[in-house]
Amino acid sequence: QVHLEESGGGSVQAGDFLRLTCAASGRPITAYAMGWFRQAPGKERVFVAAINGSSGRATEYANSVKGRFTISRDNAKNTVYLQMNSLKPEDTDNYYCAQAADWGTRPIMYELWGQGTRVTVPS
Repeated sequence: QVHLEESGGGSVQAGDFLRLTCAASGRPITAYAMGWFRQAPGKERVFVAAINGSSGRATEYANSVKGRFTISRDNAKNTVYLQMNSLKPEDTDNYYCAQAADWGTRPIMYELWGQGTRVTVPS
């Protein structure tokens, strides 16, 4: 069964960190691009970070998170991570892991999505 499951969300103070985890099952993450997106209720999903499939050495980030967030993966565990440092209140949102056949930043390119995990940074 093909499945993505996120974990690691929570409520932290501004300046703190979180590490989100996306555990993939059913297909190897090395064969697909993996991305993290965020979405507020009633709004469209917004790109956060992505890592390419084959080598895993190409990454891309939204300008709002560059220098603070890092996407990485553990091929042996078939898991992707999003290390979120120096969190800000504006980072508050639901975060989703997604998988795509082709490298990209647009949500429409991603065909498999997890259920999401909530990140809250009170102001």
